Amino acid sequence: MTYTQLAIGSVVLVVLADLWVLRTRMVTRRVFWTAYAIMVFFQLITNGMFTGFGVVRYDGEAIIGETSPDVGPPPFLGEGRIAFAPVEDLLFGFALILLTVALWVLWGRRGVQRTPWAGPPIWRKSR
Repeated sequence: MTYTQLAIGSVVLVVLADLWVLRTRMVTRRVFWTAYAIMVFFQLITNGMFTGFGVVRYDGEAIIGETSPDVGPPPFLGEGRIAFAPVEDLLFGFALILLTVALWVLWGRRGVQRTPWAGPPIWRKSR
């Protein structure tokens, strides 16, 4: 499988899980899309730095667009890239964020929480 196929598959699986398995329906909420817009902005910055400086390199046959390491750094925009990073990175990021938020909401509905509950540490005595 190529990186592109895995990225698209992960988005499809997580959206299906959100809508029909977990039933959190996060993709239908405006608050999710607002939070995602904030997160994707920072994802583009970090992915762009890693890819633009050559810390991370991708095989041109596995992603959308062509990339040749002999030519130099990848383009900032175009050839299947946004801020130097392949579009597939945005797909994977979306799937990871959606799954995390959906599980967070699901577990919150079921009353799963850390013990002890949030607040000051139990070894501290209040005055």
